[in-house]
Amino acid sequence: MKPIDAVLVLLIPTFILLHLLVAPYTKVEESFNIQAIHDITKFGLPLRNISSALQAYDHATFPGAVPRTFIGALALAGVSKPMIAVAGWGQAQLSVRAALGLFNAACLWKYERGLRSAFGPDVGRWYVLLQATQFHVIYYASRTLPNMLAFGLTTLAFGQFLPRPGRLDPQRQRRGIAILVFAAVVFRSEIALLLATQVLSSLLQSRISLQAVITTGIVSGLLSVTTTTLIDSYFWQKPLWPELWGFYYNVFEGKSSDWGTSPFMHYFTSLLPKLLLNPLIQFMFIPMAVVEPATKIDALNLVIPSLLFIAIYSIQPHKEARFIIYVVPQLTAAASLSASWIWTRRSKNPKYTIGAILLVLSLLGSFVASTAMLLVSSLNYPGGEAIASLHKILTHTPWPEHSNDSIQAPINIHMDVLSCMTGVTRFHQLAQHDTSSIYPLVDGKNFRVHYDKTENSTILLAPSFWAQFDYALMEDPSAALGNWEIVDTIFAYSGIELLRPKDGSSFSEHLERVYAAEEGDGEGGQEERMRIRAREMNGFGTFNLLRDGVRSVTGGWWVGPRMRPSVRILRRVKD
Repeated sequence: MKPIDAVLVLLIPTFILLHLLVAPYTKVEESFNIQAIHDITKFGLPLRNISSALQAYDHATFPGAVPRTFIGALALAGVSKPMIAVAGWGQAQLSVRAALGLFNAACLWKYERGLRSAFGPDVGRWYVLLQATQFHVIYYASRTLPNMLAFGLTTLAFGQFLPRPGRLDPQRQRRGIAILVFAAVVFRSEIALLLATQVLSSLLQSRISLQAVITTGIVSGLLSVTTTTLIDSYFWQKPLWPELWGFYYNVFEGKSSDWGTSPFMHYFTSLLPKLLLNPLIQFMFIPMAVVEPATKIDALNLVIPSLLFIAIYSIQPHKEARFIIYVVPQLTAAASLSASWIWTRRSKNPKYTIGAILLVLSLLGSFVASTAMLLVSSLNYPGGEAIASLHKILTHTPWPEHSNDSIQAPINIHMDVLSCMTGVTRFHQLAQHDTSSIYPLVDGKNFRVHYDKTENSTILLAPSFWAQFDYALMEDPSAALGNWEIVDTIFAYSGIELLRPKDGSSFSEHLERVYAAEEGDGEGGQEERMRIRAREMNGFGTFNLLRDGVRSVTGGWWVGPRMRPSVRILRRVKD
């Protein structure tokens, strides 16, 4: 193996793990699978009193709009268990996400090996560079979205459709079909459209017979339906094929539109360019690949099934980038054909020299843009930051010394909807049974921590409900009834701000709004509230110093994220 290949083989997994470490928390879309993995790992698979035992699982209380499959969660729980044993329970969520990220990285590596075999090592190398400098695939590779559980499978399947020099291999085509059928039946039903466009392409080129397609589809379909029905009926305690339920809910009932709708061309004009990131991929490299005679046929085989899938799927009004992320490796592979063609001819013709320069510059630009997107995206998880900050507050509070005769009592924490949607998961909850020194002692009692995620608006309006809590994570502090104080504030991303030399900042503007809001109140109350707000603004200190440091160098200019108070950590003030 050449030194450059030894570096490139590690590039994608390294980038995926770096993205994981920079943005370790999750969003609500990842919630079902990450909670299910926690529950399987923590509680195991009950064999007696199953229905009763499964009530401890998160989905028993928060089932979601439609049931989801447990197959991905079950597989990840099994694979990541040795990693958790080594890293410790405190790093369990990172271990789980690392396992998924490395699986997707391995699938991308396998696809790259197929490109090398089909088109040569240079195509494989440029594929890695183009793929690694995109943002979305690398960022989402370790996230427990159903789409990313399916992504590795679709990537493996696409590798089976790549040509083999000098021979036709229908067996590989059948493997690809079987993998796509499984991914569609179990994880995401839209993959059935991708299967249809890929199979149509193979049939039109006589790369596989219709009989083989039908036979493979029926056998793999029956096995997939049987697998998901058996496993998911156990977890949901009723006969169930989750993805069929979700398909009916979103397509026939049209419920997906409740999450927003977009124009027909939105995938092509907005979301696909964001996924590919490098503008030269769609405006130069792919067009060149489908025009250049030497790469035309291979490029069309990569591009047409992908774009046809997007075109058909565009009929569905609700559109998100993750719904079409499966085609990114295919389109990037088509671009790598051009990249290799340009690079190998860079010294033979001035136009290829210019093309090679543009190629390198586009990679550098994409890398810079991807890095900036990562840093901004990491600011979108105030719930995860808040629960971590609260645990630090608990563990660094000076408590009385431990007493062997202490009686356990709970510290009760309420977490609001925003906190739970932006990073709080069961992996972050301190173990209920643990009575080690990490838990505080108050008045000679060893305290455990109890977490509450009540969403019922009627219950939340009852003062008696709030009386039970010692701490609360709140987007709106006034919604917590009773006497509370703010002990920390977590700031989150709120757009981009452009500051000129004489401009203020989101920090100073927020402080001015605080003063304005307090104007006219009694002097004592105003002083107390200002003290609390000033302490709140200290949470903005690190970012504030960074921004001001940059402005001192640029003469007052700044382009960067606008930060706003997002989640407050409240502590009950004892009467």
